[in-house]
Amino acid sequence: MTTTRLVRPAPVARRARGARAVVATLTLTSLAVVAFAVLPYLTASLPALARDDVGLAAAYAGAPGFVLGAFYAHVVAGGVALVCAPLQLWAGLRRRRPGVHRWTGRVYVAAVAVGGAAGLVLVPVNQAGLVGTLGFGALAVLWLWTTWRGYRAVRGGDVATHQDWMTRSFALTYAGVTLRLWTTVLVVAQALALGDTVDPDVAFDRAYALAPFLSWVPNLVVAELLVRRRAAPRRLDG
Repeated sequence: MTTTRLVRPAPVARRARGARAVVATLTLTSLAVVAFAVLPYLTASLPALARDDVGLAAAYAGAPGFVLGAFYAHVVAGGVALVCAPLQLWAGLRRRRPGVHRWTGRVYVAAVAVGGAAGLVLVPVNQAGLVGTLGFGALAVLWLWTTWRGYRAVRGGDVATHQDWMTRSFALTYAGVTLRLWTTVLVVAQALALGDTVDPDVAFDRAYALAPFLSWVPNLVVAELLVRRRAAPRRLDG
């Protein structure tokens, strides 16, 4: 008696492993940002965090009530979106637990709606001036728009279009990670280039001035390339 074992073609297997590695990386970095950049705001007061020079606490510690409300809504909702986004990308979850995929998707859409709206409230009081108003404002609008398009597509039964728009939406959500990565990289680059002469606060301000666009434009470019690559076989089949 002989048995036949189905072997996945090597290129397909490599792509599957690569996709799993990407999702794992996105998951770990998203959880790291939630742990180190979101949770502190939920475990201590802004004045206490400001004294320790944590994040943007000093900028918002004395803000009006409605700004504080928007700040916390943006932080919490953004953290929820960062946790949910990698789950939506997990192909195994979609296949084996479609109900979980749908519910986490609903939570994700709600989190983006709250986080994006709160972000628009914060745009006029951002710490990067006019560049921040333009960059973070565009990010908030595009975040809301791409998520809405993805939600509308799946409600209409167009799964392929839903995946395309949600790929763009997730890329914008990941700006919460890349904002911190780019800021760190730029601060370190200045320290390496200028040595002891660089002032840490000045270095951060210079880095943060680039963040309003650098945090999301490259992400969206990568997402668009992925969408077009995925669309190529569909065009051939059509």
